[in-house]
Amino acid sequence: MPLLVVMLVVNQMDRTNIGFVREHLEADLGIGAAAYGLGAGLFFVAYAIFEVPSNMLLERFGARIWLSRIMISWGAVTFAMAFVQGPTSFYVGRFLLGVAEAGFFPGVMYYLTRWLPDRFRGRAVAIFLGGSSTAYIVTGPASGGLLELDGVLGVAGWKWMFLVQGVVSVLLGCYALVALVSRIGDARWLTAGEKAALSAAVAEDDRRREAAAAGDRQVSKLRLAVRPQVLLLCLIFFAMTLNGYAVTFWLPSMVGRIEGLSSFGIGLVSAVPWFVALVVMYLLGRRTDRTGVRRPWVPVMLLLAAGGTFASTFGSPVWGVVLIGLAAVGFKCAASQFWPIAQQALPLSVVAAGVALINSLGNLGGFVAPTAFGIVEETTGSTTLAMYGLAVASVLAAGLALFVRPAPRAEETITVEARKTAR
Repeated sequence: MPLLVVMLVVNQMDRTNIGFVREHLEADLGIGAAAYGLGAGLFFVAYAIFEVPSNMLLERFGARIWLSRIMISWGAVTFAMAFVQGPTSFYVGRFLLGVAEAGFFPGVMYYLTRWLPDRFRGRAVAIFLGGSSTAYIVTGPASGGLLELDGVLGVAGWKWMFLVQGVVSVLLGCYALVALVSRIGDARWLTAGEKAALSAAVAEDDRRREAAAAGDRQVSKLRLAVRPQVLLLCLIFFAMTLNGYAVTFWLPSMVGRIEGLSSFGIGLVSAVPWFVALVVMYLLGRRTDRTGVRRPWVPVMLLLAAGGTFASTFGSPVWGVVLIGLAAVGFKCAASQFWPIAQQALPLSVVAAGVALINSLGNLGGFVAPTAFGIVEETTGSTTLAMYGLAVASVLAAGLALFVRPAPRAEETITVEARKTAR
């Protein structure tokens, strides 16, 4: 697990590090706000297109080879980003990065199903997802620190950032090629008895999932997408990703408006909202695990995100960053409560397919948000109208969240029928 978490941290860093070099790309290469936004978003188009083929190849080649290949590939592309010459090569680099990274996250989720029974997988996924939040905290200081190398050996700071982070990814991918083990049977640290017991537990979980999914085995993604609950959940998650990636790619620029900050200082300040969001998300998660009450928190946190986003357009840059931090707490906490609710809202037979579809369609917000922000800023000279758009999207998503209802489970249906018979 520690290796997978570190891989996710580096994955998120290489995906979002361009937020710290936006002004540098504009000054050195003439990549304006609209071109920057489009390039940032093209990553997600490529990721969505190649996600399924990548996971099919993972099943064929095994997790050790394929996850390591993904990491080495995205490291090579990150390294190559240091040599972009203008908007076109920037677009190509971001698209290729999406191709390279495609399948990493769902691939790890699949990898965990091959190693852990259901009763242990929840904790493992929680630990793994913690790496995503940690990445937002680490990316700022790491990227800002590398930007301070500007001029060393005659190389621009933004190029140093891509070069160093690319090399780190390639080296970590090479290590993963040696350290990861694809199958339980290949684990040298387990005894023969432990391998047999663990394999049997995983196989039993597979049989239960196959039985639960038998009724909807032939449901197409198109038919699944028009189910009211799935469509509702897609729209809510789309609004969350709009907020998440808009802030991810534009927060460093907002922080940069605060006078007197160096590149490293911008990185440190940019990490603060994510650190606060991580702490609040953890505390809220503990509370909802204890009480079992999650549903009301999604609209509440989305409204908090809307309020913070809207109010950030008023006042000084410092005040704006504080309120963006409040918005980050809102949408990160909403997302942490969203997925357990989404799983409860879908029938057991379509949970796996439904969650995959919601993730794929919702993540298109990662393309729409930065692209729209870039166009708005280049057209109007500020991101104010785009921030208002994010606030409206959060309010609408909060309203939609009120209509999400848990799906009846088979055991619940049996209980109801038994009560009717008893009467």
